[in-house]
Amino acid sequence: MSKVAYYPGCALEGSGGPYDRSTRALVKALELQMHDLEDWNCCGAMEVKNVHPMLQTYMSARNLAIASEKMGFDTVMAPCNGCYHNLKKAEYELATSEEALKTVQDLARQADDPVYKGDVRTLHLLEWLMEELGPEGIKARLKKSLNGIKVANYYGCMYTRPRQIFPEKDRGPGSESTHKPHFMDDLLAAAGAVNVDFPLKTACCGGAHTLSDADTSTQLVLNLLQAAEEAGAEVIATECPTCHSGLEMHQVRAETQFGIKTNVKILYFTQLLGLAMGLSARKLGIHENVSDSLDFLHEKGII
Repeated sequence: MSKVAYYPGCALEGSGGPYDRSTRALVKALELQMHDLEDWNCCGAMEVKNVHPMLQTYMSARNLAIASEKMGFDTVMAPCNGCYHNLKKAEYELATSEEALKTVQDLARQADDPVYKGDVRTLHLLEWLMEELGPEGIKARLKKSLNGIKVANYYGCMYTRPRQIFPEKDRGPGSESTHKPHFMDDLLAAAGAVNVDFPLKTACCGGAHTLSDADTSTQLVLNLLQAAEEAGAEVIATECPTCHSGLEMHQVRAETQFGIKTNVKILYFTQLLGLAMGLSARKLGIHENVSDSLDFLHEKGII
């Protein structure tokens, strides 16, 4: 199996801590190999491009260059949608613009940083698990079933957009789809979950507007929560720390500020897969989630 450089990004070392812990625990249980990216920096997130788009490209390219030129890896794995998106965007821009590539390389030389040469790719955690194991590999490693819990798989908007920066998607059978992503559905179904037909799996959660327009973010999240419940979901599975935090916080805010209560639980897909691998809820950081799912999981016989 391949080795990857693990890029956690800023969120997984902060509000997304349970995602980081469950990712590390799951990867170890699956006997995959990942190594922390050395001396990594922020990918530029959503803010830096407002200063200068090329600065964001350089910040992402620096991480890729460290992986390939200093550590000898040809693959960087990023679990965070925002980080994954920015690293992939840097790959695309530097592969299609000689001017952008020259600018980034010149900046790297001035900063005495590794120089990006285009010989490294970025994968999301979902893609890496599908590439290395797939549903059959998950089934072969199961320690317990997810017992048919009904799951709405929420991918968020940055996992598939803009489509041109993901040339490996939409390549037919076996590839991920930008129109109707299914990798998380496939992996969780292999672990015994029942995926509901969730129509908003790539809708925006309003994460970028949480601080500037909380009411809009709350309404966007409420759309997701209510759609999931109407589809019959007991759990929303997430694969992005910003989306996950937004769903949790605005679920609470919808009830306290607007009197609208929803009961669907919110869990990282890594936490669900980790439970299926026999890992404890504490080891997976489930007790750290704002969305309290422990009683529900006990009732379902999963923990």
